Amino acid sequence: MHADLTAAALVTSECQNGVIGVGSALPELADAARHTVLPNGARLCAAARQAGVPVIHCVAGRRPDDRGSNRNARLFAAMLKSPVRLDLGEPATDVVADFDVHPSDFVLSRIHGLNPMAGTDLDPILRNLGVRTLVVVGVSVNVAVTNLTMDAVNLGYQVVVPRDAVAGWPSSYADQVIDNTLRLLAEIVETDDLVKEWSTSPR
Repeated sequence: MHADLTAAALVTSECQNGVIGVGSALPELADAARHTVLPNGARLCAAARQAGVPVIHCVAGRRPDDRGSNRNARLFAAMLKSPVRLDLGEPATDVVADFDVHPSDFVLSRIHGLNPMAGTDLDPILRNLGVRTLVVVGVSVNVAVTNLTMDAVNLGYQVVVPRDAVAGWPSSYADQVIDNTLRLLAEIVETDDLVKEWSTSPR
């Protein structure tokens, strides 16, 4: 492991019921995440807490009247037309039960933008916690995970991406993005690598 995990935080992206849970607005993405993000993300949340590493869940949603949310891309238009609404405060925007949110975790929500670094207090919270490295888990490699990685790197953070705890659609495309784009920006690891690191080097 080359990245500095002595000042790390685990950041989960859009790991919420209406995205990767039952009844997802994006069923193909949810299917891709079912055997990767859900079990491995849960393992990483538990390992991070055990090691004293902050766990920050970032969810996306909208107001019931849709005001204040983006409409300037096909992705946003498609979500507005979806029969599955991601209204903040409703179960669709709750973090998936698999991740077993603890009182010590942070849960940040946004109604705009492509990733939580631009749409929440994530950056100042990380800095106030003394975090220098982000371990990014969740979806999607197509948009949010990649955008979050780029924003984090632009802001001076190191980024670690466990490739078996992120997902995109189609899966073959997600693999290409990891191998040809994210690998240039982040350290690509496996969940087992991080679990072992955190179990042997607790804070």
